[in-house]
Amino acid sequence: MKVILIKEVKGVGHAYEVADVADGYALHFLIPKKLAVSATPLALKEAESHRRKSAERAALDTALVAQNIASLAEAKITIAAKVNEKGHLYDAIDAADIMEAARAQAHIDLPEDAIKLEKPIKELGTFTIPISHHEAFGSFSITVEAE
Repeated sequence: MKVILIKEVKGVGHAYEVADVADGYALHFLIPKKLAVSATPLALKEAESHRRKSAERAALDTALVAQNIASLAEAKITIAAKVNEKGHLYDAIDAADIMEAARAQAHIDLPEDAIKLEKPIKELGTFTIPISHHEAFGSFSITVEAE
Protein backbone atom coordinates (compact mmCIF):
# COMPACT_ATOMS: atom_id res chain seq x y z
CA MET A 1 0.00 0.00 0.00
CA LYS A 2 1.32 3.43 -0.89
CA VAL A 3 1.26 5.98 1.91
CA ILE A 4 2.61 9.49 2.42
CA LEU A 5 4.57 9.82 5.62
CA ILE A 6 3.63 12.74 7.83
CA LYS A 7 6.61 12.30 10.14
CA GLU A 8 9.93 10.55 9.76
CA VAL A 9 9.60 6.83 10.41
CA LYS A 10 12.80 4.92 11.06
CA GLY A 11 13.40 2.31 8.39
CA VAL A 12 10.56 3.61 6.18
CA GLY A 13 11.33 7.18 5.12
CA HIS A 14 11.29 10.89 5.83
CA ALA A 15 8.37 13.25 6.21
CA TYR A 16 6.30 13.92 3.06
CA GLU A 17 7.85 11.01 1.15
CA VAL A 18 5.78 8.36 -0.59
CA ALA A 19 6.48 4.92 0.83
CA ASP A 20 5.27 1.51 -0.27
CA VAL A 21 4.58 -0.54 2.87
CA ALA A 22 2.63 -3.65 3.75
CA ASP A 23 -1.14 -3.14 3.97
CA GLY A 24 -1.32 -4.29 7.59
CA TYR A 25 1.56 -2.04 8.66
CA ALA A 26 -0.13 0.96 7.05
CA LEU A 27 -3.67 0.20 8.26
CA HIS A 28 -2.84 -0.95 11.79
CA PHE A 29 0.18 1.15 12.71
CA LEU A 30 1.14 4.09 10.49
CA ILE A 31 -2.30 5.57 9.77
CA PRO A 32 -3.84 5.12 13.28
CA LYS A 33 -0.74 6.68 14.91
CA LYS A 34 -0.96 9.59 12.45
CA LEU A 35 2.46 8.85 11.00
CA ALA A 36 1.11 8.50 7.46
CA VAL A 37 -1.93 9.02 5.25
CA SER A 38 -3.13 7.12 2.19
CA ALA A 39 -1.51 8.26 -1.04
CA THR A 40 -4.53 9.85 -2.70
CA PRO A 41 -4.05 12.32 -5.58
CA LEU A 42 -4.90 15.26 -3.28
CA ALA A 43 -2.50 14.04 -0.58
CA LEU A 44 0.25 13.63 -3.21
CA LYS A 45 -0.20 17.27 -4.30
CA GLU A 46 -0.07 18.46 -0.69
CA ALA A 47 3.07 16.41 -0.01
CA GLU A 48 4.78 17.87 -3.07
CA SER A 49 3.83 21.36 -1.90
CA HIS A 50 5.30 20.65 1.57
CA ARG A 51 8.52 19.28 0.05
CA ARG A 52 8.89 22.31 -2.23
CA LYS A 53 8.28 24.78 0.62
CA SER A 54 10.70 22.88 2.84
CA ALA A 55 13.41 23.00 0.17
CA GLU A 56 12.85 26.73 -0.37
CA ARG A 57 12.99 27.37 3.38
CA ALA A 58 16.21 25.36 3.69
CA ALA A 59 17.83 27.31 0.84
CA LEU A 60 16.79 30.60 2.42
CA ASP A 61 18.09 29.51 5.84
CA THR A 62 21.42 28.45 4.32
CA ALA A 63 21.80 31.81 2.57
CA LEU A 64 20.96 33.68 5.77
CA VAL A 65 23.45 31.64 7.80
CA ALA A 66 26.17 32.27 5.17
CA GLN A 67 25.45 36.00 5.35
CA ASN A 68 25.60 35.94 9.17
CA ILE A 69 28.90 34.05 9.12
CA ALA A 70 30.40 36.64 6.77
CA SER A 71 29.25 39.56 8.93
CA LEU A 72 30.43 37.83 12.12
CA ALA A 73 33.96 37.60 10.70
CA GLU A 74 34.13 41.41 10.81
CA ALA A 75 32.64 41.77 14.32
CA LYS A 76 34.66 42.17 17.50
CA ILE A 77 33.28 39.95 20.25
CA THR A 78 34.52 40.40 23.82
CA ILE A 79 33.64 38.15 26.73
CA ALA A 80 34.37 39.20 30.32
CA ALA A 81 35.00 36.35 32.74
CA LYS A 82 36.13 35.91 36.32
CA VAL A 83 39.75 34.76 36.68
CA ASN A 84 41.96 33.56 39.50
CA GLU A 85 45.34 35.03 40.44
CA LYS A 86 47.10 32.86 37.81
CA GLY A 87 44.90 34.18 34.99
CA HIS A 88 42.83 31.02 34.51
CA LEU A 89 39.07 31.23 34.20
CA TYR A 90 36.90 29.95 37.01
CA ASP A 91 34.31 28.74 34.51
CA ALA A 92 35.13 27.58 30.98
CA ILE A 93 33.58 29.38 28.01
CA ASP A 94 31.73 27.03 25.66
CA ALA A 95 29.83 27.37 22.38
CA ALA A 96 26.62 28.49 24.12
CA ASP A 97 28.46 31.35 25.87
CA ILE A 98 30.04 32.42 22.58
CA MET A 99 26.67 32.38 20.78
CA GLU A 100 25.10 34.45 23.56
CA ALA A 101 27.88 37.04 23.26
CA ALA A 102 27.57 37.12 19.44
CA ARG A 103 23.81 37.68 19.72
CA ALA A 104 24.22 40.44 22.30
CA GLN A 105 27.18 42.30 20.80
CA ALA A 106 26.95 41.73 17.04
CA HIS A 107 23.18 41.03 16.80
CA ILE A 108 23.91 37.89 14.78
CA ASP A 109 21.92 34.72 15.22
CA LEU A 110 23.37 31.36 14.19
CA PRO A 111 22.38 27.80 15.03
CA GLU A 112 24.18 26.79 18.21
CA ASP A 113 25.71 23.73 16.54
CA ALA A 114 27.42 26.00 13.97
CA ILE A 115 30.26 26.84 16.38
CA LYS A 116 32.90 24.12 16.24
CA LEU A 117 34.99 24.37 19.41
CA GLU A 118 37.48 21.57 19.97
CA LYS A 119 37.47 22.24 23.71
CA PRO A 120 36.07 24.97 25.98
CA ILE A 121 38.17 28.11 26.47
CA LYS A 122 39.78 28.28 29.92
CA GLU A 123 42.28 31.14 29.58
CA LEU A 124 42.42 34.85 28.81
CA GLY A 125 43.37 35.97 25.31
CA THR A 126 42.18 36.19 21.73
CA PHE A 127 40.89 33.04 20.06
CA THR A 128 39.82 32.14 16.52
CA ILE A 129 36.48 30.34 16.55
CA PRO A 130 35.61 28.14 13.55
CA ILE A 131 32.02 28.15 12.26
CA SER A 132 30.38 25.78 9.81
CA HIS A 133 26.78 25.07 8.92
CA HIS A 134 26.05 22.88 5.90
CA GLU A 135 28.06 24.41 3.01
CA ALA A 136 28.78 27.74 4.75
CA PHE A 137 31.92 28.01 6.82
CA GLY A 138 34.23 30.67 8.22
CA SER A 139 35.77 31.89 11.44
CA PHE A 140 35.77 34.87 13.75
CA SER A 141 37.80 35.96 16.73
CA ILE A 142 36.77 36.58 20.30
CA THR A 143 38.68 38.21 23.11
CA VAL A 144 38.36 36.88 26.64
CA GLU A 145 39.11 39.55 29.24
CA ALA A 146 39.18 39.59 33.02
CA GLU A 147 36.13 41.04 34.73
